[in-house]
Amino acid sequence: MTDYDVLRVFCGPRGGYGNELGVVRDGSRVPDPDDRQELAAKLGFSETVFVDDPERGVIDIFTPTLRLPFAGHPCVGVAWLLDVPELVTPAGTVGTRLDGEFTWIEARPEWAPPRTLRQYATAAEVDDLPVPPPGEWIYAWSWEDEAAGRIRARAFPGRDDGIEEDEATGAAALLLTAHLGRALNITQGAGSQLLTAPQPGGWVEVGGRVVLER
Repeated sequence: MTDYDVLRVFCGPRGGYGNELGVVRDGSRVPDPDDRQELAAKLGFSETVFVDDPERGVIDIFTPTLRLPFAGHPCVGVAWLLDVPELVTPAGTVGTRLDGEFTWIEARPEWAPPRTLRQYATAAEVDDLPVPPPGEWIYAWSWEDEAAGRIRARAFPGRDDGIEEDEATGAAALLLTAHLGRALNITQGAGSQLLTAPQPGGWVEVGGRVVLER
């Protein structure tokens, strides 16, 4: 088995929760895309990242079943791990910065894979949702405090790949921020926290805490 790190990305205020991420720091050890896909499926994380150039921040992202041109929680996690000013993804160049306990990325909403943003009236409704059948990537959300920009969210990838619910989803948070046009403080899943902020020129920042699990 190839060596890899496990991070938790978008952790809560006390360092708990967060979405696990596998990172193969030496992507040259798994150069073939088919082998990368096989390893990502074997590891079973919602995403696994292969670092092809740690100094330039060139990365390759895989779910258990497909390759992604961009994804939020992998970029935040790798930005924290590599501490580089930018990441190079197939979708485009992602700006990064570290600010105290938070790691931020700046990306474009159009890079995010399609998601259905489904609003509910109350946080309790979101909490009570069952896992929907596969077929549609659903980001279920409601206001907890609209004036303060606080949101309750859950994410259901619908890919039928063993990941029924995504604990923390940076790309969906980016899309929701662009849709609402304002900074957000999102509690997702069991207790993960994502912060977002619109930027000039249609860019959006997404930030969160990262912990090295192993």
